[in-house]
Amino acid sequence: MNEVNKYYLDTSALLPYYREEKVSRRIQELLSDIQPPVMISSLTKVEFASALARWVRMEEITDVEANLIENTFNSDIKMGLFIRHPLSPAHFSQAETWLLNRKTALRTLDALHLACSWSLKAELITCDNILQGSADILGIKSRII
Repeated sequence: MNEVNKYYLDTSALLPYYREEKVSRRIQELLSDIQPPVMISSLTKVEFASALARWVRMEEITDVEANLIENTFNSDIKMGLFIRHPLSPAHFSQAETWLLNRKTALRTLDALHLACSWSLKAELITCDNILQGSADILGIKSRII
């Protein structure tokens, strides 16, 4: 029996799906090529909100545009394109273990994304070179976009 591939998008890979960036086309192609749902975490949802607030503050987008992006993202979750997984104490414990090993350049929130991807047995999709390099060091399947 073939195992279904699972994918976890960190925030750096999710944001270009909703706002035009250099990698947006590649993210859109990836999402159209893979079988939904794609995994995200509750951390992703919070970081998404933070990015919207920052973009409005920096006048990169308007409030109206931010609301449209937010509503589209929430609609995509409701329609099943993304499944949001809560972070658990086990995710924090695993992230702490990796950070204390001091073998990677992981930062706190990236360690939590990686722990979530690892626990779901999902391939990490990211646009963050440090996160992808850390995944490689830890033997976690990942892909840089």
